[in-house]
Amino acid sequence: MTVTEVDAPTLHVLGGPHVEAGGRCVPVPEGSKRLVAFVALNDRRVERCRAASVLWPNADRHRAAGNLRSAIWRLRGAGLDILAADNSWIRLRPELRTDLEGLAQWASRVMSGNAEPADIALRPALAPALDMLPGWYDDWVLLERERLRQPLLQAVETLAHLLVRERRCGEAIDAALVAVSVEPLRESAQRALIVAHLAEGNRCEALRSYGTYEEILERELGICPSIELRRLVTDARTDAEFV
Repeated sequence: MTVTEVDAPTLHVLGGPHVEAGGRCVPVPEGSKRLVAFVALNDRRVERCRAASVLWPNADRHRAAGNLRSAIWRLRGAGLDILAADNSWIRLRPELRTDLEGLAQWASRVMSGNAEPADIALRPALAPALDMLPGWYDDWVLLERERLRQPLLQAVETLAHLLVRERRCGEAIDAALVAVSVEPLRESAQRALIVAHLAEGNRCEALRSYGTYEEILERELGICPSIELRRLVTDARTDAEFV
């Protein structure tokens, strides 16, 4: 069965790549994984010559082109008719959805203030997306990983603040912890975590989180947290003294 025989097949770049279609999970062959991920991460289409040169940088032009043809052939041999290729371009088929597109659309809604009620929740795909394709160290993967990471981190931090406003402080803490675990030096992530602890009434947890962040900054960069964050913590300490 090919993925075109079922409705709305989805390419999962995260935790894969693999294709989910009709309740089945079909893994992408090993020799085709990088090609599929590369096309998906480049707005669903890429020139053949560029794909060959980027994916096989140490091969000459003819060998790289042959490797590209083999990668496409392996997909079809596995029953995954997910790429359309001609002499110039390789494209994801239009009926194929991707998990990354869905996540990017979610982040856009959250960041733009157009989040729907279902969007105000921590998505399971966020953690793997923030460390996309672990174990892949190609230059193009590192670039795409960072390009995806920044807007998703901003969206997770915004989500944490939205959850605080809804008094869902436990979920806000979980969201902030996702961002902190990925970028422990990122002050906006640490702020989201401290604010969530304070909103839950846990001043000790907020001060402990701040102390840990302060130590990391001093050890790694030799600097202090911003004045704004120090003021937030100072106010929390003052409030605690008068409770």
